[in-house]
Amino acid sequence: MMTVILRKELKMLFISPIAWILLTLSQLIFTWAFLGRLDAFLEIQPQLLQLANPPGATEVIVSPLFALAAIVLLMITPILAMRLLAEERRQHTLQLLLSAPVSITDIVIGKFLGLLLFFLIIIVSMIVLCLSLLLGGTLDFGLLASNVLGLMLIAACFAAIGLYLSSLTAQPVVAALGALGVLLSFWIIDFAADETQAWLHHISLLKHFERFNQGLIDTFSIAYFILLMTACLAFTIHRLNAERLPH
Repeated sequence: MMTVILRKELKMLFISPIAWILLTLSQLIFTWAFLGRLDAFLEIQPQLLQLANPPGATEVIVSPLFALAAIVLLMITPILAMRLLAEERRQHTLQLLLSAPVSITDIVIGKFLGLLLFFLIIIVSMIVLCLSLLLGGTLDFGLLASNVLGLMLIAACFAAIGLYLSSLTAQPVVAALGALGVLLSFWIIDFAADETQAWLHHISLLKHFERFNQGLIDTFSIAYFILLMTACLAFTIHRLNAERLPH
């Protein structure tokens, strides 16, 4: 039944003009940033060649592109996630779904994977964009793989957080604003932390992604992403279970 929910979510997502608009805008942003970084790299390449260990195209172009992608995904997640449960509750279709012979876990995971697959389309298009650099140069595939893994993990956390916030209300706009507020808090907390509050860096989503962006596959960061994602999905399942159970 999870696959049925997944197919339904993907179908609903791609018949929505908002999804296509966000997909188009994100690709325009990434292409513009990619070409801008490529142009800058070609301009400074003669100076870089004079260095003992000059940074390559992957460091100068790919890593900044993926850092930008993390911010873009953070911004578009609330818009996409608000309809997952809040919209269904507002249209009174959620109760029909909860009364169907489908487990709450299948419903939550199906909706989560639907949004995550949409993000995966964006990530794959970015990979193709980066691989185009092979036409005139080389790539550090290790650094590229680290960035891909990090972006997939942080996108999964964004989706799980957005889904949970969507389960708390019947107003999609409230769900979107709540998700945006929470995700921005995870971002700015890293800037707010000083030396006496260094522990705050450990709960910053983008701080953990930064390690992958630099080519460091950190097991602590992987565990952090997985635990946060799992916790949000578990909270969502618990929230929907409370609605299904008779009062």
